[in-house]
Amino acid sequence: MTDTVLGIVGGSGFYNLPGLSNAEWRRIASPFGAPSDDILCAVSDGLPVRFLPRHGRGQPVPPSAIFFRANIDALKRADVTDLVSISACGSLKEEYPPGHFVLVDQFIDRTFAREKSFFGPGCVAHVSVADPVSPLLVDALERASVAEKIPHSRGGTYLVMEGPQFSTRAESNLYRQWGCDVIGMTNMPEAKLAREAEICYATVAMVTDYDCWHDDHAHVDVAAVIAVMKHNTEMAQRLVLRLARDFPRLHPACPIGSDRALDVALITAPDARDPATLAKLDAVAGRVLGKVKS
Repeated sequence: MTDTVLGIVGGSGFYNLPGLSNAEWRRIASPFGAPSDDILCAVSDGLPVRFLPRHGRGQPVPPSAIFFRANIDALKRADVTDLVSISACGSLKEEYPPGHFVLVDQFIDRTFAREKSFFGPGCVAHVSVADPVSPLLVDALERASVAEKIPHSRGGTYLVMEGPQFSTRAESNLYRQWGCDVIGMTNMPEAKLAREAEICYATVAMVTDYDCWHDDHAHVDVAAVIAVMKHNTEMAQRLVLRLARDFPRLHPACPIGSDRALDVALITAPDARDPATLAKLDAVAGRVLGKVKS
């Protein structure tokens, strides 16, 4: 078993993680571009924690401009074993009001303008994302939510749209017909890339609004969203500190194999793999490829 390093990706409004010790912002370079921000490397109750604001501090980076590959690669280089995404989302169900947290277990990816894999020409791989979140990580998040008395539900589908505009009413109603629970702009391809990097992944979807399907909330208003977001962020910070306090110090094997996803994913024959491509994959796929020097 390896030592656990807990990673947190903060979404809209979640730009810092107070209450940590030995905290230091560090720039971690990636061959896949510039991460959204420096990574806050710290300790919480003896557990190493790595925090990355997905949009950068102050939110200068819109959803479609996030270098998701760089973010996940940098977190992997920071030794993250378990990654929790904290994401502001719209609700597609009456029973999930603003201020409610949803521990989702499925995604529908409707994004179209993003690089979605570390692999490609020179080294092809196909990982399974049939079950995109790691159940042990969700178990821990559920326990922390209960301990902190945070209103939450376990299970649900997150519809990931491209953005940056909010939905049309027709789109919002369509996604409700599909059985989706929440809607946001950022967890894809993030979840897919975490799987490729063999990082256990889970999402806390923080509801800020009812999207535009709700008769009493026909339009998504940024000012109203920001007000809810502030309250959600305070709850999320409590949730993360509780999670870190109780989290296993040794990383347990993932029951769905998230931490060994590449064992059966590589398809390019060893003698056909491009050395330059392999060099970029030194962190993400080093366990199965061997450490490749650039």
